Amino acid sequence: MASRYRWRSGSRSRRGCSAALALGKEVAPLLVLVGHDSASDNNPHHAGLACGACCGQGGGVNARLAARLLNDSEVRRELALRGISLPVTTHVMAAIHDTLTDRVTLLDTDAVPPELAPQLQHFEQALEQAGRATREERATALGVEAAGDAQRLETLQRRGGDWSQPRPEWGLANNAALLLAPREASRSLDLDGRVFLHDYDPEGDPEGAKLEVLMTAPMLVANWINLQYYASVVVPSLYGAGNKVLHSVVGGHIGVIEGNSPQLRIGLPLQSLHDGTTWRHEPLRLTVVIDAPQERIEGVLARQPDVAKLVRNRWLWLCRNTEAGLECYTPDGWKPLG
Repeated sequence: MASRYRWRSGSRSRRGCSAALALGKEVAPLLVLVGHDSASDNNPHHAGLACGACCGQGGGVNARLAARLLNDSEVRRELALRGISLPVTTHVMAAIHDTLTDRVTLLDTDAVPPELAPQLQHFEQALEQAGRATREERATALGVEAAGDAQRLETLQRRGGDWSQPRPEWGLANNAALLLAPREASRSLDLDGRVFLHDYDPEGDPEGAKLEVLMTAPMLVANWINLQYYASVVVPSLYGAGNKVLHSVVGGHIGVIEGNSPQLRIGLPLQSLHDGTTWRHEPLRLTVVIDAPQERIEGVLARQPDVAKLVRNRWLWLCRNTEAGLECYTPDGWKPLG
């Protein structure tokens, strides 16, 4: 599980987790797997800011374990037998993205071969540049006013360590869609931080095996996240966690109660959804856009009844990209959008 979904190659997208990340035709000499976590103290709802596919934990451990496995010579030999070849010149390393401060910490840098030092230095500089741009972009939504990046970073770090701060970050608020398509499809688009992105090349998946993994793993996780936010806003008294300021933790990690009520609260607290004046999340069912042939998508639905139920019962909206534009799945077949 390599990322908590904020890709920043020319488009604003949504942080999140990915599975079945495929290597391209060319493998870089330095391959970095990035997990994510949020550094906020005294926060019983930390899981809502961490990795959904990692059971609400930070993804750094998974990234580090995967990197060590991929650097193991025996693992590489076995992968080569399965048609997945990593060049001997490629080193895999792990990193952790703190979504509160948008700083990325590279792990086990001492294991990087000396000949890759220039690439590592270049990558570190790129991370610093991306972090500064992202912090500047997100600061206003958090009410952080700062004269420069150093002050902005200090303020964000202080928010995470402030035990009285109920809104350290906005997490995945306002998520709306998932895109399974080549990166080129979204690279130049401003998606306003609302879209989960997963690189998928339909040309390299003629049997649909990779698509099936994506529709039964990342798509389900994105739907879980989306429905948690949706339900917590639409019916907050039943599916929301109530006022975070009044919470008491029960049994260490069992759950929270609100005030003097004995009932365990579920879902997200009000402070993760509302800034005190307006809602920060627009409750929309997840829109999934897939760049793949119709028969390939329908084949997955035929083989995966639980996924088909999500689609046919309208728990999410399923669309596919065509030369004529988007088409959406309906009980009566695929219909042009709009």
